[in-house]
This record gives sequence, structure tokens and C-alpha cells, in this order.
Amino acid sequence: MSTPDWLVAKPIAHRGLHDKANGVIENTISAAEAAIARGFPIELDVQLTADNEAVVFHDFELDRLTGDTGVVAERRLADLTKIEISGARGGDRIPSLKQFLDTVAGRVPLVVEIKSKFNGDMTLTKRVCEILSGYSGPFVIKSFDPDIVATLRTSAPSITRGIIGELNYASKNDSFMSAELKHRLANLLHFSESQPQFVSWKVHDLPSAGPHLCKVLGNLPVMTWTVRTPEERARAEKYADQMVFEGFLP
Repeated sequence: MSTPDWLVAKPIAHRGLHDKANGVIENTISAAEAAIARGFPIELDVQLTADNEAVVFHDFELDRLTGDTGVVAERRLADLTKIEISGARGGDRIPSLKQFLDTVAGRVPLVVEIKSKFNGDMTLTKRVCEILSGYSGPFVIKSFDPDIVATLRTSAPSITRGIIGELNYASKNDSFMSAELKHRLANLLHFSESQPQFVSWKVHDLPSAGPHLCKVLGNLPVMTWTVRTPEERARAEKYADQMVFEGFLP
């Protein structure tokens, strides 16, 4: 199955077209509406709840983006969707995936990133696929976790799937990873199992052998993240087919 044409047609708004200074916060309904108003596809993050539902939220913890503390996965959907997003002038709360989809309603394409703790749990992946099965708008799914991408390949082959990668995996969220796992991810050594249909690579790590070979030998589109500066945009234009951007209007 080939990737949809829209995937490389217009730059993708990272977590929606957010603008913190003006009270439009990432992964909110307001950020989605802002992207829709300008016709940009939206990249969004999805997390699992305690009752095995899906919410649109990037972090594993609530602390950075809300006045609450604690782990997202330890809260039920009904509780999470009542939590206000800090600094949101539109009164945004954490949206469920279904609420987000109902808002977008096919007006722009979506790039759905499934967050993972690399523990083999496919509950969120299965629930996301169930919810998206009733959605008529254009979308693709991507993840850092090759096991999720491999699960999509076998259980939802009609969904276009992508792998997200980088070279170093040095962030706080990656601290649990073994050196062996980091090496496997950085070099796409899972490719035969995951068989992604596009690659989403960190802009600072371009050019890299993995995405380059995927593009040249596999004819896979290369997306890059997160582009914020003119220098990064120039790198994206030179080495990638698409960019996920924030902080400016391309």
C-alpha cells in the first residue's frame, strides 16, 4: 500500500497550530481549530487512560501542562477530560481522542502518534484503531515503538503506519532504555518486523543512514521533526520530504 499524497503535500502542525503566548496550547481543541483554519494537517499525541481509553496528550505526567500532578495512565477518561490545560485562554481541557476526531471531522488530515513505554502493551494501539475505524477523515499512525508499528502491520494493514526515530535517545523519557534497544532503534534494526511505510526522523539527526536508505532503496517518504528555525527548515528541505513544524507559519 502506498502512502497518501497528502502526507508530503503540506507541512504538518506539531500538536496542532499552538501558540502559548496567545493561550493556544499544544494538543488542544483550540490548537486543532487553529491548524484547520489555515489548512495544515495536524500531528497529535495519544495516551492511554486507566480505563483503557485514549486521550490526546503528549506527556506521561500531568504536571507540565495542567495544574494537576500524577500519571495520565492512572486516571480515568471521565476524570482526565475535566482537567483544564494551564494557560489556555479558550478554557481547553484534555480532549479524548473521540472528541478530537469529532472536532476535526475530516477537515484536515491527521498524523496520530501513539505514545509508548516500550513494555509490549498493545491496549492503546488496539483502542486507537477501534476509534479510528469509525472515522472517515484522512489519517496515518506513527510511533517510536516498532512493536506498535509491527502490530499495526498485522492487525490493521489498511492503516498507513510510520516509525519515528533519532540517533541518540538521550531525553528523560528515554532513560529506561538499554543501550541495546537504543542501538536497535537508531539503526532501524527492527525494519523486517515493523515494515513502516514512512519514516519520521529528528531534524537534528539528518542526514542519517537509516532514513536515507529507506528513502533511496525503499521509496519511503521521510518526515522530519520538530522544525522550529530557518536553519532547521533548510535542513528539512534538503534531506526530507515533509516537516512537522511549530513556532512559525511555513
